[in-house]
Amino acid sequence: MVYLCESSLEGIFCGVYAVYADRQPLSDCRLSLREDYEPELFCSYKEIPLDPSKAEKVAKKIRNHMSMDAYRALSRAALHKSPERADQILRFIALGLSAGRRIMQMLKEPAVYEIFRMDQYVKNEAHFLVEFSRFWKQPSGLYCGTIGPENDVLELVASHFADRFPDMDWALCDERRKKAALHTSSGALAICTGITEEESRLFDKNIAADCYIKLWKTFFQTIAIEERKNPRCQRNMLPLRYRKYMTEFQP
Repeated sequence: MVYLCESSLEGIFCGVYAVYADRQPLSDCRLSLREDYEPELFCSYKEIPLDPSKAEKVAKKIRNHMSMDAYRALSRAALHKSPERADQILRFIALGLSAGRRIMQMLKEPAVYEIFRMDQYVKNEAHFLVEFSRFWKQPSGLYCGTIGPENDVLELVASHFADRFPDMDWALCDERRKKAALHTSSGALAICTGITEEESRLFDKNIAADCYIKLWKTFFQTIAIEERKNPRCQRNMLPLRYRKYMTEFQP
């Protein structure tokens, strides 16, 4: 039996709830994301609707029976790019129900190690984007930025900038997933999905009215010491996939 759930944390928790509600042995079932699954022979499929009340029951069980650390790790693992993340979360929870608060120390268990690995990868990318994201000022006065992360870390990055720039109007767009974080000077933060092509033009650097773009590029080029350039070291500290969104590497 393959349970098909939504890709959000709530959707995955609803899938976990359905597996236990049906009393399915874990060896006979799998939890897959509805948007990523491919039909297989000899499998039965069951679609799981989103139900916030069921998702909260699973979340409460994790927080109370395992720990807040386990809940945070699962929350970040749900943002990982892996299409197998839903099933990995299911296996972790199944083990955690018997192991309790010891679960986060059981790294020799494959289910725990996979969640630990995904959690670290998501945290690392969010940390990189906090450092590498760039904003520029549009004629409207709105500060805009664009990122293209491998994992769905927009909320994590936006939370940092909401704390860093609490009294500014800014927007940060994830162009891969067509979603954006919008923040107002009053402190409100919202995540908008389904960004259209026309709306994405708001994040075009070519219409920016920010004189600091040229100043920052000039500073970046001037401060470099030609004799000490080390491209290999620079790639280790600043992966190439981030540079297309960084002002200093733009033509």
